[in-house]
Order: sequence, then C-alpha cells, then structure tokens
Amino acid sequence: MITIVESGGANIASIQCALARLGVNAELSRDPNTIRQSSHVILPGVGSAGNAMQQLQKNSLVDVIPALTQPVLGICLGMQLLFDFSAENDSECLGIIPGKINKLTSKHEKLIVPHMGWNTLTILERNRLLKNIPIHSYSYFVHSYAASIGKFTCASTFYGENFSAVVQKNNFYGTQFHPEKSSVVGSIILKNFLEL
Repeated sequence: MITIVESGGANIASIQCALARLGVNAELSRDPNTIRQSSHVILPGVGSAGNAMQQLQKNSLVDVIPALTQPVLGICLGMQLLFDFSAENDSECLGIIPGKINKLTSKHEKLIVPHMGWNTLTILERNRLLKNIPIHSYSYFVHSYAASIGKFTCASTFYGENFSAVVQKNNFYGTQFHPEKSSVVGSIILKNFLEL
C-alpha cells in the first residue's frame, strides 16, 4: 500500500495522478497506523514549513514519520521538512536529515524568488532514486527555500546558488523539485521510488 501523508499540501492531486499513470492507486491518509503499515510513504508539501509542521503535530505524526523504516519520499516542502530546521517561520522540522533550510537569495537582478521553472539536475552521487536519469536532466521547481549542498545531497541545481535537489539518508529520500510535474524524468523517479 502506497500512502500519501495528508498534510495540507496543494500538490496531492497531481501526485495521485502521476502515480495513477504508473498504475498505482495511492491512499491519502493522516492516520498514524495506516502510515506505519504502508509499503511506501510520500510526504508532499506546498505552502509554509510552519503550517505543515502544525498539521503533522495536530495529526500526531511528528514522532511517527522519523521512526518509519519503509521508503519515504519528501517532495518540495516535504523534502525540507525532513531537515532539522527551516528559516521559514523559524520552524523546527522533523530532524531526520541534519541541516537548515534557508531562503533563496536573489543575487542577480534577473533572478526572481520564488524560483519557478525548469532547471537541470547535476548528479553528485547516483542512488537508486536517480537510476536511469540522464545527466543534466531537467525537472520542475517551485520554491523559495532550499537546503545547501551537504553530506546527504545526491543531486544539485543552480539558481543563483547551488542547492540540494535530491537528498537521501537511509530510507528517507527527498526531491526539491516536483517529480509529478517533471514529465518523463519525474515519472522515472517515481517509478524508481516505488521499486525501492
């Protein structure tokens, strides 16, 4: 059973549609027992870190998610929530991956924050999520905050600065971009996740 954590994210319907194209029906749930019993868990997120953490706290999931042993995929804000802390709303996050999420800085006058659009992935360490992803593939981003390059970064992207585009620590994976909106590349990544 594939479960999408019901955390108030606006991208849930598009994730369900992307999974349906792969022949998978994903259940939407905020129930801790359902999530614990799932074979794969997806943590989506569009919005603010503070609000998302409040939703997880309200649904008694703040301690449940870090204890999961099955494959977990955080998407966009969902990836950011895997870290210790976000500068957005000064939010304590799930503390699974060490590090802090910071706001993107518009160092060039032509760069607009939020970052919205297609950017290339630079693969730093090919893990199972990135299997069969061609070098310098494009993926679709919508975000204002990002994680710096660190020990658990598997792929990066440049938009005024380098930041983590794909991370992994043990069974926890994260994509800063939206695989459900990233065409063929996104479908491969979701398929790779489902095969973990």
